[in-house]
Amino acid sequence: MSLLVKKIIFSLLGLLLLWPTSLRAQSSELLEDEKNTIEIFQKTAPSVVFITSLVLRRDFFTLDVFEIPKGTGSGFIWDKNGHIVTNYHVVEGASALNVTLADNNTYSAELVGVAPSKDLAVLKIKAPAQLLNPIPLGTSAGLQVGQKVLAIGNPFGLDHTLTVGVVSALGREITSMTDRKIHNVIQTDAAINPGNSGGPLLDSKGRLIGVNTAIVSPSGAYAGIGFAIPVDTVKRVVPQLIKYGKFMRPGLGVSVVSDSIAARLGVKGIIVARVYPESNAAKAGLRGISRTSRGEYILGDIIVAVDGQSVKNYDDLAFLLEKHEIGDIVELEILRQNKRIKLRVQLEAVEED
Repeated sequence: MSLLVKKIIFSLLGLLLLWPTSLRAQSSELLEDEKNTIEIFQKTAPSVVFITSLVLRRDFFTLDVFEIPKGTGSGFIWDKNGHIVTNYHVVEGASALNVTLADNNTYSAELVGVAPSKDLAVLKIKAPAQLLNPIPLGTSAGLQVGQKVLAIGNPFGLDHTLTVGVVSALGREITSMTDRKIHNVIQTDAAINPGNSGGPLLDSKGRLIGVNTAIVSPSGAYAGIGFAIPVDTVKRVVPQLIKYGKFMRPGLGVSVVSDSIAARLGVKGIIVARVYPESNAAKAGLRGISRTSRGEYILGDIIVAVDGQSVKNYDDLAFLLEKHEIGDIVELEILRQNKRIKLRVQLEAVEED
Protein backbone atom coordinates (compact mmCIF):
# COMPACT_ATOMS: atom_id res chain seq x y z
CA MET A 1 0.00 0.00 0.00
CA SER A 2 1.47 3.33 -1.05
CA LEU A 3 2.16 6.10 1.42
CA LEU A 4 -0.40 8.36 -0.32
CA VAL A 5 -3.19 5.78 0.04
CA LYS A 6 -2.35 5.31 3.73
CA LYS A 7 -2.54 9.10 4.31
CA ILE A 8 -5.98 9.23 2.65
CA ILE A 9 -7.27 6.31 4.75
CA PHE A 10 -6.00 7.86 8.01
CA SER A 11 -7.57 11.20 7.05
CA LEU A 12 -10.95 9.58 6.42
CA LEU A 13 -10.78 7.68 9.72
CA GLY A 14 -9.99 10.92 11.47
CA LEU A 15 -13.01 12.62 9.97
CA LEU A 16 -15.25 9.70 10.96
CA LEU A 17 -14.00 9.85 14.53
CA LEU A 18 -14.54 13.59 14.72
CA TRP A 19 -18.02 13.55 13.14
CA PRO A 20 -20.03 12.40 16.19
CA THR A 21 -18.04 14.80 18.36
CA SER A 22 -18.95 17.60 15.98
CA LEU A 23 -22.64 16.67 16.17
CA ARG A 24 -22.49 16.56 19.95
CA ALA A 25 -20.84 19.97 19.96
CA GLN A 26 -23.63 21.40 17.80
CA SER A 27 -26.24 19.85 20.08
CA SER A 28 -24.55 21.20 23.17
CA GLU A 29 -24.77 24.69 21.68
CA LEU A 30 -28.58 24.60 21.98
CA LEU A 31 -30.08 26.44 24.92
CA GLU A 32 -32.00 24.40 27.47
CA ASP A 33 -35.21 26.16 26.45
CA GLU A 34 -34.58 25.21 22.81
CA LYS A 35 -34.00 21.59 23.78
CA ASN A 36 -37.25 21.65 25.74
CA THR A 37 -39.16 23.03 22.74
CA ILE A 38 -37.68 20.44 20.35
CA GLU A 39 -38.40 17.58 22.74
CA ILE A 40 -42.04 18.59 23.21
CA PHE A 41 -42.60 19.02 19.48
CA GLN A 42 -41.06 15.66 18.60
CA LYS A 43 -43.09 13.92 21.29
CA THR A 44 -46.44 15.63 20.65
CA ALA A 45 -46.58 16.24 16.90
CA PRO A 46 -47.60 12.61 16.13
CA SER A 47 -50.71 13.19 18.29
CA VAL A 48 -51.90 16.14 16.16
CA VAL A 49 -54.13 15.37 13.17
CA PHE A 50 -55.38 17.08 10.03
CA ILE A 51 -59.17 17.27 9.58
CA THR A 52 -60.98 17.77 6.28
CA SER A 53 -64.71 18.48 6.23
CA LEU A 54 -66.78 17.66 3.16
CA VAL A 55 -70.22 18.82 2.00
CA LEU A 56 -72.64 17.44 -0.56
CA ARG A 57 -73.26 19.35 -3.79
CA ARG A 58 -75.55 18.57 -6.73
CA ASP A 59 -74.39 19.07 -10.29
CA PHE A 60 -76.60 21.69 -11.97
CA PHE A 61 -76.82 19.80 -15.28
CA THR A 62 -76.66 16.10 -14.35
CA LEU A 63 -78.19 16.43 -10.86
CA ASP A 64 -75.52 14.01 -9.62
CA VAL A 65 -74.60 14.40 -5.96
CA PHE A 66 -70.92 14.63 -5.05
CA GLU A 67 -68.74 15.72 -2.14
CA ILE A 68 -66.42 18.70 -2.15
CA PRO A 69 -64.04 19.97 0.56
CA LYS A 70 -65.69 22.52 2.84
CA GLY A 71 -62.81 23.40 5.14
CA THR A 72 -59.85 22.11 7.06
CA GLY A 73 -58.51 22.32 10.57
CA SER A 74 -56.48 20.56 13.20
CA GLY A 75 -57.32 18.21 16.04
CA PHE A 76 -55.58 15.90 18.46
CA ILE A 77 -55.86 12.35 19.75
CA TRP A 78 -57.83 12.10 22.99
CA ASP A 79 -57.57 8.37 23.76
CA LYS A 80 -56.59 4.96 22.42
CA ASN A 81 -60.20 4.33 21.35
CA GLY A 82 -59.78 6.69 18.40
CA HIS A 83 -61.52 9.78 19.78
CA ILE A 84 -60.30 13.03 18.24
CA VAL A 85 -60.95 16.47 19.77
CA THR A 86 -61.29 19.59 17.62
CA ASN A 87 -63.30 22.81 17.36
CA TYR A 88 -66.99 22.74 16.53
CA HIS A 89 -66.51 25.36 13.83
CA VAL A 90 -64.05 23.02 12.05
CA VAL A 91 -66.76 20.35 11.55
CA GLU A 92 -69.93 22.48 11.53
CA GLY A 93 -72.16 21.74 8.53
CA ALA A 94 -70.04 18.86 7.23
CA SER A 95 -71.68 15.85 5.57
CA ALA A 96 -68.50 13.77 5.92
CA LEU A 97 -65.19 14.09 7.74
CA ASN A 98 -61.71 12.71 7.12
CA VAL A 99 -58.83 12.58 9.61
CA THR A 100 -55.20 12.28 8.51
CA LEU A 101 -52.68 11.00 11.06
CA ALA A 102 -48.98 11.82 11.28
CA ASP A 103 -48.12 8.79 9.10
CA ASN A 104 -50.24 10.38 6.31
CA ASN A 105 -52.87 7.64 6.46
CA THR A 106 -56.40 9.04 6.17
CA TYR A 107 -59.43 7.64 7.97
CA SER A 108 -63.13 8.34 7.62
CA ALA A 109 -64.36 9.92 10.86
CA GLU A 110 -67.66 9.61 12.72
CA LEU A 111 -69.00 12.73 14.46
CA VAL A 112 -69.55 11.58 18.05
CA GLY A 113 -70.79 14.78 19.68
CA VAL A 114 -70.68 18.57 19.59
CA ALA A 115 -70.88 21.43 22.06
CA PRO A 116 -71.36 24.53 19.89
CA SER A 117 -71.49 26.91 22.87
CA LYS A 118 -68.00 25.68 23.88
CA ASP A 119 -66.71 25.41 20.29
CA LEU A 120 -65.77 21.78 20.89
CA ALA A 121 -66.44 18.59 18.95
CA VAL A 122 -65.40 14.95 19.21
CA LEU A 123 -64.80 12.63 16.25
CA LYS A 124 -63.92 8.94 16.18
CA ILE A 125 -61.76 6.98 13.76
CA LYS A 126 -61.01 3.27 13.43
CA ALA A 127 -57.22 3.26 13.51
CA PRO A 128 -54.76 0.81 15.11
CA ALA A 129 -54.28 1.59 18.81
CA GLN A 130 -50.49 1.66 18.41
CA LEU A 131 -50.87 4.71 16.14
CA LEU A 132 -52.97 6.60 18.69
CA ASN A 133 -50.93 8.49 21.28
CA PRO A 134 -53.07 10.73 23.53
CA ILE A 135 -51.63 14.01 24.80
CA PRO A 136 -51.18 14.15 28.61
CA LEU A 137 -53.74 16.43 30.24
CA GLY A 138 -52.63 19.38 32.35
CA THR A 139 -54.70 21.99 34.15
CA SER A 140 -55.57 25.57 33.30
CA ALA A 141 -56.37 26.54 36.89
CA GLY A 142 -52.81 27.44 37.86
CA LEU A 143 -51.66 29.15 34.68
CA GLN A 144 -49.75 32.40 35.00
CA VAL A 145 -49.31 35.28 32.60
CA GLY A 146 -45.83 35.06 31.10
CA GLN A 147 -45.38 31.31 31.20
CA LYS A 148 -44.24 29.55 28.05
CA VAL A 149 -46.79 27.88 25.76
CA LEU A 150 -46.53 25.95 22.50
CA ALA A 151 -49.19 25.66 19.79
CA ILE A 152 -49.06 22.75 17.35
CA GLY A 153 -51.26 22.43 14.28
CA ASN A 154 -51.49 20.66 10.96
CA PRO A 155 -53.06 23.37 8.82
CA PHE A 156 -52.24 22.03 5.34
CA GLY A 157 -52.26 18.28 5.85
CA LEU A 158 -48.62 18.13 4.78
CA ASP A 159 -46.62 18.65 7.92
CA HIS A 160 -46.99 19.93 11.45
CA THR A 161 -46.33 23.53 12.44
CA LEU A 162 -45.07 24.77 15.78
CA THR A 163 -45.33 28.24 17.25
CA VAL A 164 -44.05 29.28 20.65
CA GLY A 165 -45.13 32.15 22.88
CA VAL A 166 -46.39 32.99 26.33
CA VAL A 167 -49.69 33.25 28.14
CA SER A 168 -50.62 36.87 27.41
CA ALA A 169 -53.75 37.07 29.57
CA LEU A 170 -56.17 34.88 31.50
CA GLY A 171 -59.91 34.98 32.17
CA ARG A 172 -60.79 36.31 28.72
CA GLU A 173 -64.21 35.85 27.14
CA ILE A 174 -64.96 35.07 23.51
CA THR A 175 -68.31 34.54 21.78
CA SER A 176 -69.16 31.10 20.42
CA MET A 177 -71.12 30.35 17.24
CA THR A 178 -74.28 30.22 19.37
CA ASP A 179 -73.62 33.76 20.68
CA ARG A 180 -72.93 32.29 24.12
CA LYS A 181 -69.78 33.43 25.88
CA ILE A 182 -66.92 31.02 26.53
CA HIS A 183 -65.38 32.02 29.86
CA ASN A 184 -61.85 31.80 31.28
CA VAL A 185 -60.31 31.65 27.81
CA ILE A 186 -56.50 31.70 27.53
CA GLN A 187 -55.00 34.52 25.47
CA THR A 188 -51.61 33.86 23.91
CA ASP A 189 -49.18 35.50 21.52
CA ALA A 190 -48.22 32.11 20.04
CA ALA A 191 -49.28 32.37 16.40
CA ILE A 192 -52.63 30.65 15.86
CA ASN A 193 -53.77 30.77 12.25
CA PRO A 194 -57.16 29.54 10.98
CA GLY A 195 -55.76 26.15 9.92
CA ASN A 196 -54.46 25.60 13.47
CA SER A 197 -57.97 25.70 14.94
CA GLY A 198 -58.61 22.62 17.05
CA GLY A 199 -54.93 21.93 17.72
CA PRO A 200 -53.43 21.68 21.21
CA LEU A 201 -51.92 24.43 23.32
CA LEU A 202 -49.21 22.94 25.55
CA ASP A 203 -47.20 23.98 28.59
CA SER A 204 -43.43 23.56 28.95
CA LYS A 205 -43.91 19.96 30.13
CA GLY A 206 -45.87 19.00 27.03
CA ARG A 207 -49.22 18.82 28.81
CA LEU A 208 -52.47 19.98 27.23
CA ILE A 209 -53.63 23.27 28.72
CA GLY A 210 -56.01 24.44 25.99
CA VAL A 211 -57.54 23.93 22.54
CA ASN A 212 -56.62 26.62 20.03
CA THR A 213 -59.82 28.15 18.80
CA ALA A 214 -59.75 31.72 17.51
CA ILE A 215 -57.75 34.72 16.43
CA VAL A 216 -58.61 38.40 16.56
CA SER A 217 -57.95 39.87 13.15
CA PRO A 218 -60.11 41.75 10.61
CA SER A 219 -58.34 39.93 7.76
CA GLY A 220 -58.45 36.46 9.33
CA ALA A 221 -54.65 36.28 9.45
CA TYR A 222 -52.67 36.07 12.66
CA ALA A 223 -52.29 39.55 14.20
CA GLY A 224 -50.65 38.89 17.56
CA ILE A 225 -53.64 37.68 19.59
CA GLY A 226 -54.85 34.10 19.77
CA PHE A 227 -57.23 32.29 22.09
CA ALA A 228 -57.56 28.77 23.47
CA ILE A 229 -60.38 27.03 25.32
CA PRO A 230 -59.02 26.11 28.77
CA VAL A 231 -58.34 22.41 29.34
CA ASP A 232 -60.40 22.41 32.56
CA THR A 233 -63.44 23.18 30.38
CA VAL A 234 -62.36 20.56 27.85
CA LYS A 235 -62.07 17.91 30.59
CA ARG A 236 -65.68 18.60 31.63
CA VAL A 237 -67.17 18.68 28.14
CA VAL A 238 -65.37 15.96 26.13
CA PRO A 239 -66.27 12.96 28.35
CA GLN A 240 -69.93 13.96 28.08
CA LEU A 241 -69.73 14.28 24.30
CA ILE A 242 -68.23 10.79 24.16
CA LYS A 243 -70.89 9.34 26.50
CA TYR A 244 -74.03 11.25 25.49
CA GLY A 245 -73.19 12.94 22.20
CA LYS A 246 -74.01 16.29 23.78
CA PHE A 247 -73.01 18.45 26.73
CA MET A 248 -75.22 18.04 29.78
CA ARG A 249 -74.71 20.95 32.12
CA PRO A 250 -76.07 21.66 35.61
CA GLY A 251 -79.29 23.68 35.33
CA LEU A 252 -82.50 24.67 37.07
CA GLY A 253 -85.15 23.05 34.90
CA VAL A 254 -86.60 26.32 33.61
CA SER A 255 -86.79 28.32 30.41
CA VAL A 256 -86.04 32.03 30.54
CA VAL A 257 -86.96 35.14 28.61
CA SER A 258 -84.27 36.32 26.21
CA ASP A 259 -81.89 39.03 27.42
CA SER A 260 -83.01 41.40 24.64
CA ILE A 261 -86.66 41.26 25.75
CA ALA A 262 -85.67 41.66 29.42
CA ALA A 263 -83.63 44.73 28.45
CA ARG A 264 -86.59 46.22 26.57
CA LEU A 265 -88.72 45.72 29.67
CA GLY A 266 -86.07 47.43 31.77
CA VAL A 267 -85.51 44.30 33.89
CA LYS A 268 -82.07 43.70 35.40
CA GLY A 269 -81.88 39.97 35.90
CA ILE A 270 -83.22 36.80 34.32
CA ILE A 271 -86.97 36.50 33.85
CA VAL A 272 -88.22 32.94 34.37
CA ALA A 273 -90.58 32.20 31.49
CA ARG A 274 -91.58 28.63 32.35
CA VAL A 275 -90.86 26.18 35.12
CA TYR A 276 -90.88 22.60 33.85
CA PRO A 277 -93.27 20.29 35.73
CA GLU A 278 -91.58 17.83 38.09
CA SER A 279 -88.30 19.78 37.85
CA ASN A 280 -86.30 20.66 40.94
CA ALA A 281 -87.16 24.32 40.31
CA ALA A 282 -90.88 23.47 40.46
CA LYS A 283 -90.34 21.56 43.70
CA ALA A 284 -88.50 24.56 45.15
CA GLY A 285 -91.41 26.87 44.31
CA LEU A 286 -89.94 28.89 41.43
CA ARG A 287 -92.62 30.56 39.31
CA GLY A 288 -92.75 31.38 35.61
CA ILE A 289 -94.94 33.78 33.63
CA SER A 290 -98.64 33.19 34.25
CA ARG A 291 -101.86 34.40 32.66
CA THR A 292 -105.02 35.64 34.34
CA SER A 293 -108.56 34.65 33.40
CA ARG A 294 -108.82 37.93 31.50
CA GLY A 295 -105.81 37.06 29.36
CA GLU A 296 -103.34 39.37 31.07
CA TYR A 297 -99.78 38.16 31.61
CA ILE A 298 -98.17 38.28 35.06
CA LEU A 299 -94.39 38.52 35.15
CA GLY A 300 -92.65 35.48 36.59
CA ASP A 301 -89.82 35.35 39.10
CA ILE A 302 -86.70 37.36 38.24
CA ILE A 303 -83.40 35.72 39.22
CA VAL A 304 -81.00 38.43 40.41
CA ALA A 305 -78.33 36.41 42.26
CA VAL A 306 -76.89 32.91 42.64
CA ASP A 307 -75.13 32.09 45.92
CA GLY A 308 -74.85 35.80 46.64
CA GLN A 309 -73.32 36.68 43.26
CA SER A 310 -75.43 39.00 41.11
CA VAL A 311 -76.54 37.97 37.63
CA LYS A 312 -77.52 40.41 34.91
CA ASN A 313 -78.02 38.12 31.92
CA TYR A 314 -78.26 34.48 30.89
CA ASP A 315 -74.51 34.15 30.37
CA ASP A 316 -73.92 35.21 33.97
CA LEU A 317 -76.41 32.61 35.19
CA ALA A 318 -75.00 29.77 33.08
CA PHE A 319 -71.42 30.61 34.10
CA LEU A 320 -72.23 30.52 37.82
CA LEU A 321 -74.24 27.29 37.54
CA GLU A 322 -71.46 25.56 35.57
CA LYS A 323 -69.12 26.08 38.51
CA HIS A 324 -71.22 23.44 40.26
CA GLU A 325 -71.84 19.76 39.68
CA ILE A 326 -75.19 18.21 38.81
CA GLY A 327 -76.89 17.49 42.16
CA ASP A 328 -75.40 20.48 44.00
CA ILE A 329 -77.76 22.86 45.78
CA VAL A 330 -77.61 26.59 44.99
CA GLU A 331 -79.32 29.52 46.65
CA LEU A 332 -81.24 31.76 44.28
CA GLU A 333 -82.22 35.30 45.11
CA ILE A 334 -85.32 36.27 43.18
CA LEU A 335 -87.63 39.23 42.76
CA ARG A 336 -91.30 38.30 43.04
CA GLN A 337 -93.70 41.21 42.77
CA ASN A 338 -91.00 43.59 44.03
CA LYS A 339 -90.18 41.37 47.02
CA ARG A 340 -86.79 39.67 47.42
CA ILE A 341 -87.05 35.96 48.18
CA LYS A 342 -84.37 33.28 48.57
CA LEU A 343 -84.93 29.75 47.32
CA ARG A 344 -82.67 26.70 47.46
CA VAL A 345 -82.71 24.59 44.29
CA GLN A 346 -80.93 21.32 43.53
CA LEU A 347 -79.26 21.45 40.12
CA GLU A 348 -80.25 18.87 37.53
CA ALA A 349 -78.86 17.77 34.20
CA VAL A 350 -80.07 19.88 31.29
CA GLU A 351 -79.00 19.75 27.67
CA GLU A 352 -76.69 22.54 26.54
CA ASP A 353 -78.60 25.09 24.46
